[in-house]
Amino acid sequence: MEKRYQVFISSTYSDLIEERKEIMQVLLEQDAIPAGMELFPAADQDQWTLIKKVIDASDYYVIVVAGRYGSMGPDGISYTEMEFRYAKDTGKPIIGFIHQEPGKIAADFSEQTPEGRAKLEEFKKLVKSKPCRFYTTPDGLGSAVGRSLTALIKSTPAIGWVRGDEVPEEGATKEILALRHRVEELQEQLEAARVSAPEGAKDLAQGDDEIELNYVFTASSSRFLSDGVEYDASKVFKWNEIFSNVGPIMINEALDSSFRSALTTMIQAAEEPEIFNNDENLKGLNLGDFRISDRDFQTVKIQLLALGLIAKSIRSRSIKDRGTYWSLTPYGDNVLTQLRAIKKPKIID
Repeated sequence: MEKRYQVFISSTYSDLIEERKEIMQVLLEQDAIPAGMELFPAADQDQWTLIKKVIDASDYYVIVVAGRYGSMGPDGISYTEMEFRYAKDTGKPIIGFIHQEPGKIAADFSEQTPEGRAKLEEFKKLVKSKPCRFYTTPDGLGSAVGRSLTALIKSTPAIGWVRGDEVPEEGATKEILALRHRVEELQEQLEAARVSAPEGAKDLAQGDDEIELNYVFTASSSRFLSDGVEYDASKVFKWNEIFSNVGPIMINEALDSSFRSALTTMIQAAEEPEIFNNDENLKGLNLGDFRISDRDFQTVKIQLLALGLIAKSIRSRSIKDRGTYWSLTPYGDNVLTQLRAIKKPKIID
């Protein structure tokens, strides 16, 4: 929906007619809605109540200060200053513009008394407490207001106004609200998935529970494994140990073959020294070509899937790439961090 912003123009009136025309023209060219109550004699409390309502309904507030302080309100300050203070107190986005060469302002458009000039100078100090620019001519002021308002809209977006026929109907509004609630529910579920296992996972083997993995390897008296003999073997691992070894390759994503290779590397690293120590027939031989059994590889894969630790990667890739890729789930990433992150040493008193 296209928005239009209402801008309250605050200034003294009779001395700044040309300046106000320039500002209004610029605002209209930017599809903004000019608003201002200085056109009307602010002579009583009811008028002031109306001014506050218009400021409240505006999205931005522009204050222009030249040579006059303005007509006085009941509290001893001008209505222009009252408007500024009200906009400031209510948090309205404000941009101020002050005449840069007050000495060149005609006497008829300047304060005539020392008291008036003093109040004007104090008011200028107050205006400078907010973002403020200086101007010398009406057309220069118009250009400055246009640029400043554009920047302010970008840095401080306001509610704005839209055409009535562009506002969603009641049914559409309810549907939007329902979708927002659904999005919030899904976000809550996603956050829960980061720190909790899927439903039913508590009944599955995991953590320090053990599984025996079967594998084969080749032993050769020469450096060529093709001349060797193939042996069957097995070793028991804990599920945390398995996931701690294969999880890191899936932090981004890993091919099915890389997944299998990581399991094989884990088995070889854990088993090779033990084989040398326990089997006299293998001492001095060259061992290699370790391979986890296909059945046990599939079992490990399905178990990690069921535990909610890994999932098939959904990242898009080329049509020619037919490989199966695996990646950590948010929950798996959290579990892996707990397993692999280095903890601070315990301090013993």
